[in-house]
Amino acid sequence: MRNIVILISGSGTNLSAIVRACREEDWPGRLGAQVAAVVSNKAGAPGLALAQSQGLDTHLLEHSAYPDREAFDADLAAVIDRYHTPQEPVLVVLAGFMRILTPGFVDKYAGRLVNIHPSLLPAFGGLHTHQRALDAGCKFAGATVHLVTPELDHGPILEQAVVPVLPGDTAQTLAARVLTQEHLIYPRALAKLLSKK
Repeated sequence: MRNIVILISGSGTNLSAIVRACREEDWPGRLGAQVAAVVSNKAGAPGLALAQSQGLDTHLLEHSAYPDREAFDADLAAVIDRYHTPQEPVLVVLAGFMRILTPGFVDKYAGRLVNIHPSLLPAFGGLHTHQRALDAGCKFAGATVHLVTPELDHGPILEQAVVPVLPGDTAQTLAARVLTQEHLIYPRALAKLLSKK
């Protein structure tokens, strides 16, 4: 069984979707993985409590306690590597993890470091994606699962979902519609990636 370590900063809704996909009867044979641990960089992240309620190992590494990104990423890698097995390298999944990772960290986990971004990449990388899509007059928005590379939000695309932009949409209503699709495509993208390993 492949180990997944999920990195979060917030509510953990994508974490919840991935845990369900790992545990539901129809999923384990296809996903072939288990969520071994959840790491947050924020003490108050609701996703940490969610992970604990699911019986998952949790770790808190507050980035503000570190002198620089390299020191934080070194400790983060040390935690992740506890879940690496000789048979299978750990899969590292970013689920609302609001930190830019150093190139050294990204290179260490190349090909097994995955992120979900709330836009149809390559459009609207970075922050405030929904408002930017509305401001640009987009008719469609969506989410993208991609492999992480040193260039922010530019890795190879694994899966995308498209939602319409509706009259009267706000950034919040559009974000809610996109989030429902994230919960569907993230487990599916991980299953596809794991099936190729």
